[in-house]
Amino acid sequence: MILVERSTHVAAPVEAVWEVVQRAEQLPAWLAGVRAAEVLSGEGFGRRQLVQAGRGSAHEAEVIAYQEPNLIGWRERAKGAGARAEARTEIYVQLTGDEEKGGTVVRLIVVRWPAGPVKAALLRLGLRRVGADLEDSLARLTDLAAVG
Repeated sequence: MILVERSTHVAAPVEAVWEVVQRAEQLPAWLAGVRAAEVLSGEGFGRRQLVQAGRGSAHEAEVIAYQEPNLIGWRERAKGAGARAEARTEIYVQLTGDEEKGGTVVRLIVVRWPAGPVKAALLRLGLRRVGADLEDSLARLTDLAAVG
């Protein structure tokens, strides 16, 4: 398992940030590396969505954590040629009201279970990029939530 997390303060109330992060259609606007996303079925816990990455791969995802307005998490499994069912990624977005500063503390967490030791080694080499992508995502989310 490989875990990367980043957090930031957003000058918007939890509800405003939640409105952005809980909508699958908003993922391309704030989550780095996502080109398109759509809901396949359901809502809230158990919702199924299709997430298309910028590099052309598609992942079917299922919402595995949903506590409005503070937590959403989904599990992605690769689809298509060469996809390995045992490889998966979980992404969590935690929102906490910040009483001291006002606004919201947003914590992004990515957990990856690679499909074997070679993939694990490659993922570890790319941890800096994953962290940078999370930081970019937080900056984009900050801008979106502030606009409302």
